[in-house]
Amino acid sequence: MLDRLKAPKGANQKRTRRGRGEGSGLGKTSGSGGKGQTARSGGNIKPGFEGGQMPLQRRLPKRGFTNIFKTEYQVINIGKIAEVFKSGETADPASILDKGLLKRKKLVKVLGEGEISFPLTVKANMFSKSAIEKIKAAGGVAEVI
Repeated sequence: MLDRLKAPKGANQKRTRRGRGEGSGLGKTSGSGGKGQTARSGGNIKPGFEGGQMPLQRRLPKRGFTNIFKTEYQVINIGKIAEVFKSGETADPASILDKGLLKRKKLVKVLGEGEISFPLTVKANMFSKSAIEKIKAAGGVAEVI
């Protein structure tokens, strides 16, 4: 049976023969365009190279500075937590991640946007003042990890 296998119709196509006359659609320059470095085989120009002109990246002024030691937090609103968790439950970063409210395992900061109407224990790396107030007003606990 294997010796009689055949590719489906249209699977095998003839390769394009370049440089075989203008009528073929790929005659004269064979799809390489005009003359110069890019028309040659092995001729490549590095990204950002502007033909000897001072590149844009070097022409523009450099300003500011990026702190590489900055701690980045994933933010989540208290309203979103209240939608997913039930009264008396504990919302910690692992359980919040399991419920799909966080994208990746990172430090978590809880913000005070939204409403919470039942007691809930929320554990996070950081809280905003309004988030702590809303959690305590509902009878819950805001615990910093």
